[in-house]
Order: sequence, then C-alpha cells, then structure tokens
Amino acid sequence: MKTTARERLARLFAGAEPAGSFSAQMTAPAQVLELEVSGAGRVRLPVRAPMAKKLIAVARPAMFGRGEKTLTDTSVRDTWELTPDQFTLGGSGWTALLDGVLEHFRDELGLPRRTRLRAEPHSMLVYGKGQFFLPHQDSEKHDAMIATLVVSLPSVHTGGELVIDHAGESRSYRASREDLTLVAFYSDCRHEVTPVRSGYRLTLTFNLLADTGTSAPDAGPVTEMADCLAEHFATPATSRFGGRDLDPPNRLVFLLDHEYTQRGLGWRRLKGVDADRAASLRAAAERAGCETVLALAEVKETWDVEPSGGYQWNGYYDEDDTDPDDYQLTDLIDDEITLGWWTRPDSMGGESISLHVRDHEVCATTPSKALEPYESEYEGYMGNYGNTLDRWYRRAAIVMWPRERAFAARAEAGSQWALHELHDRIEAGDWAGARAAAELLAPFWHRAAPQAGLLDVLGVAAGLRAAGTATMLLEPFRVETLTQEHAAGLAAAAGRYGEKWTQDVINGWFGQRRQYGTDRREWVEGLPGLCEALRVAGRPEVARLLTAGTWRWLHDELRTWTATARTDIRRPQLEQLSSPLVRLLDAAGETQREEISAALRGCADTVVECLMPALRSVASRRTSGFDEIARDCAQRLAAILAQPQREDDDWSIAWTGCRCELCDMLGTFLGSRTQRTFEWPLAKDGRRHVHTQIDSADLTVRHQTRRQGRPYTLVLTKTDELFTRAATARRNAEADLAWLTATWDDVT
Repeated sequence: MKTTARERLARLFAGAEPAGSFSAQMTAPAQVLELEVSGAGRVRLPVRAPMAKKLIAVARPAMFGRGEKTLTDTSVRDTWELTPDQFTLGGSGWTALLDGVLEHFRDELGLPRRTRLRAEPHSMLVYGKGQFFLPHQDSEKHDAMIATLVVSLPSVHTGGELVIDHAGESRSYRASREDLTLVAFYSDCRHEVTPVRSGYRLTLTFNLLADTGTSAPDAGPVTEMADCLAEHFATPATSRFGGRDLDPPNRLVFLLDHEYTQRGLGWRRLKGVDADRAASLRAAAERAGCETVLALAEVKETWDVEPSGGYQWNGYYDEDDTDPDDYQLTDLIDDEITLGWWTRPDSMGGESISLHVRDHEVCATTPSKALEPYESEYEGYMGNYGNTLDRWYRRAAIVMWPRERAFAARAEAGSQWALHELHDRIEAGDWAGARAAAELLAPFWHRAAPQAGLLDVLGVAAGLRAAGTATMLLEPFRVETLTQEHAAGLAAAAGRYGEKWTQDVINGWFGQRRQYGTDRREWVEGLPGLCEALRVAGRPEVARLLTAGTWRWLHDELRTWTATARTDIRRPQLEQLSSPLVRLLDAAGETQREEISAALRGCADTVVECLMPALRSVASRRTSGFDEIARDCAQRLAAILAQPQREDDDWSIAWTGCRCELCDMLGTFLGSRTQRTFEWPLAKDGRRHVHTQIDSADLTVRHQTRRQGRPYTLVLTKTDELFTRAATARRNAEADLAWLTATWDDVT
C-alpha cells in the first residue's frame, strides 16, 4: 500500500535525534546559597531539625489548585509552605550559579538555544515525617511558564523522593545530605512527593519562564516537509473504513507530545521536541503556501485489551480479580479527536471552537498510547464482546491549511466566525467574494450551522443576493429555532427572494426529520407574536406560511392521537395539544381559522378531548374562531348522549381486528351479549397475537394463560370496567355539554 504524505511527514520527525528530556537534575555546593527567612533568621545548610521546626512555626499548610479553586486538604497535599515574601535568597555565588543552572536545564530539556529561561521564586516547602504530595500537574502561574525548578536543600531525611512521570516513563530524584539538588521538569509532567519516613525535607520551588527568540530550521528537511504538505492537500483522501475517495483534505492536524493550557499555548512557549517540530512545520507550511495555528485537542481511544498474562484456561476472566491497570493493549477499536480551542492565524489571541478531526487529517510522530491518559475507563468481558479500555488524552496540535482554503478550514470549526466574515464582505460591497466564500460552506454546513445563531444567518442569507446559497445556509435549521426577534431578518430574506423561495425554506424547517430538539408545542406558544411581527414588517404572506405549516403538523398529531384506542395514552396527548391549537388560532388569519374549524369537524369524536380543554382556556376572552368549535363539540356530545345506555346484561364489545382467523374468533366472543369468558387452547404465537390485539385496543378484557396441557389455554374474561367506563364517559359528556351550554351562546 502506498505511503501517504502525512505518514512520510511523521517519519521525517521520527528519524530526528531526540531534543532533550522531560526532566533533568544537577547538584551544586550548598555554600553558594545564603537563605534568610522572616521570623526564623538565617538558615544554615545543611538544615538541622531545630531550624526545620522554626521554619514550620512561621509557615502555613500548603494549598493546591483543583479547577478554578484553591484548596487545603492534607489527604492530597500535606506539607508546610512559605511564600516568596517570607524568604530572601543571596550569596556571592548564587546569581552566577543560577544563570549557569538555567542554561544547563535549557539544553537538557531540549529547548532551542535561542530560549532564555528566568526563575521566578514560588514557594519554600518543609516536609516532616509522614508528609507528602499526591501525583499532580503544576498549574501555569504565568503566561510564559514552561517548567518547574525544584531546589532541594541538604538535610538528613529518608523518603520524600520527587517522582516525575511523562509519556509512560517515570524518574525518581532523591535529595542530598550535603549539596543542593536541582531538578527541572516540564509543567505538564505529573509528579509527586512520596511520604517522608524520617527527618525533614526542605525545597525551594521556582516557576521557569521562557523568553524565546526565532531561528531558522535546516532547509533540507523543510523542503521535504513542504512537499509532503503540498501532496497531502492535493490528494483525494481515503477513509480507513474504505469506500470511495473523498475530497482532498482542507487541513492537517499534527499532534504534539506535551500538554498545554490555553494560557500556556504559544509558539514561543512550546516545550522540548515540540518547539523544534513546530519551527520546522511552520517553515514548511510557509514554503507550501499554508497558514498554521496552534490548537488544543481532546483525544479518546477505545482499545481491545487482555489481562496481563492472558485469559484463564476456561476463557473466564473477572475484572475484579486483578488491578485495573493490569492489562495489555491489543487492537485499537476506535478513536475520536476533537479540537476545542486554537490560536488565530494572526497570533492575536485565540478562540473556542468545536471541530471533529477525521482520521485522514491527523499526523503524529508519537502515538497517544505512548503518553499518559488523564482518564481511563475499563469494561470487562461482557459475553458478546471482549475487554475494552477507553482512554482520554489532552494534546496540543499544529493545524495547517492552504491559504486559499483558509475560509473553509476556519469556518468548519467556528460557524459564528464564518458569518461575521461573510457579513463584513457583504458590508464592504464584495457580494461576489461573499457568495464564493459561502458556497465553500456547503460540504459541512449541516454540521456547523447549529453553532451559529439564526439571526446572523438570516442577515447573511438576505445580503448574499443568491437564492440557492441562501437556501443552503438556512436549510439546517428547525422551525423551533424561529422566534419573534427573527421576524425582521426573515422578512428581509423573503422580500429578497420571493414567496416560492420562502415557502420552500419554511416547509423544510417543518419537515419530518426536523421533529427533534426544542418541543414544537412550546414553540407554538410564541407563534402569535412572531406572526404579528412579520405582518408589521410587511410580510403577512410569511406569517400565513408559518401558520399553515403549524396546522399541517398539528392536524397530523390530532389524526394520530384521536385514532389511539387506549384512553390512558390518548387523552394526555390530546390535552397537551389544546394549548398549541389555541395559540395557532390566535396567530392565524380569519380565512385560515375557518379552514382549521372545518378540518376539525372531520376528526374522530375523541378530538373533543383536545377541544374541551382549549375551549375552557379561552372562555374568559372568547378568542375568535372558537364559536364554531364550541358548536361542533356540543353537537358531538349531544350525539353521544343520545345513544342508548348499555343494558345491565349486555356484555357485548364492538371491535374490529385485523380480519385474520384469530381476530374473527376473538370478535365473535367480544360481540356476544351474554358470553363473559372464553377458554381458548392456543399456541404461543397465537396467544401473543391475541394479547397484542386486546392491549392495543384497550379492551375491557382480562387475558391469562393456564399452563396446563398442550397447547396452553388462553382464558379471556370480560371485566366490570366495561360498564364503569361507559358510565364515566357519559357523566363526562353530560358535564361538558352543561358547561358549554352555560358558557357559550347558541351552541345547541
């Protein structure tokens, strides 16, 4: 199989020499440092126990960050802390030593030689017996913070090792009894301080801030990388799932190795190998005519795993039998990469985005499985599939796209930005440029549009002066998105493109596939205000289109629920439709109200369960259009009451089934005035069919299976509810008719 351009690009970096480590250590003579602490005096090195106790007396319990909060919890961090204003560092050789230390760690951590590190004092820590700090990551206290420096003061103690983890590798550092021990590590590394077993452990901590200049990478590899980029953006993509070739990709997402926060992500604050790779990729992108930004990625991988040591001989494995981490990754089942934030191409800040990255757009030299996930979720053997492990990672990325495709590449990640860009072009009179850019949205706009506001889309759609493109922009929305504030924009678009265009757009918003999300019944509550605003804007025909679409939906709902046999299901649904019906009639014009009233007369009598709550809700204000509905209800109720009451010995039930042989026999039993029970030997499938017919029609018949003999016997029994249900329905009809007669004029 041919190697893709992005695979070759990853290999170019894979063959490069490693650019430093995630942590490094050095020692220095203790006498170069003079340390003075307020309230404790001069601290002589090595530190003895009496001085350590004096330091604790002027210290406070150390705090730690969790999200936006700063907490004190000795089950997480148990140590004593002094702030920088409580201590002074000096000595004839300290400044020179620190300068040399910073250069040493710059090189050891693999930072470019143009980088200048500065050490900003952060705290002094004193650990006594049993004290510790659980695994954690340092928060970036400064925009330029790139690493942490820990200076361990010499003292007699055991335990208290500094353990640093990164990308599956772990290193442990122990302090000296005589010398200063200095350890630097990148701020995204997880690290911990193990419990002190005896004595006192004392450290000074510093934030390492990076000032980075610029330098040019080697020209040879850059040329080859530029060729890879050009080929990537010119070659039709192939999905790993097969199928036809896709369009050439609009972007390439190169995953970096270190973690960053929004605050700490910048070209001059990249760490180690990331900095070198970024310099080369930016140079290659410039040569290939591409733009570059930095991004933050959320990576989820689902792996097939097996317990370390394999499965038991009988294939049984209990996930509780072993440690949750005691497994081996075998096959990658699925992965998802989402970009949630990126810098702007002009390097002026950043913006939140939401962009799913497809597999043919991703390039990485270091696979995610080689890094430390921030969360894992294991699911053991479930019978029909094996053990699986979900892992989540936070990675930074360099995102590249050709300059001529910049609008589409950015628009897919941020539809709001795209609309603002289109609006600016329209305002500048560049209609051709705006139309050309808007047409680039078509392949992905159905995914991106929900992030945008309909108000902005309507304004852009009207300003484009291109009916087809305007339709494409508006097509993904639902009618439930439309509110009174959109009336002016919708009126402007309708005025621009005409009634036929508007009808097609609105009908699309009402389509069956749009019935999700915001409840349409809630949306209809605002319909009168929306329609009135459209009339004020000079577009009564648009209001008519909205009320017509609403009636089509409501009529379909009424037909569905009035035909539902089960009262306990039907009645609540019809009652919920009463308020939308009232609001629709409030919004509709006189002609439409007459059409709606006429259509309601054609509904089954169960529509009264919707109409009566509607009539009661408007009785005090006598909304136009309800007089005819009230008369129709009165006539239906009078007809129901005119029917003869069920006689005490009449057990017949009117019912029509599916006309199969079983339903014919069931119908004979139901139609009998005298037969109350029926014992029916019937096989399982037949019993299931009869059960379904009885339950779906809400018949007053109890069905039980007597599990004796072959086949089992289905025992059907008509219940007394046959009479109580009829009596209840009659009482309700009498009460409703009495209320109508007393409340509405001329209904009988």
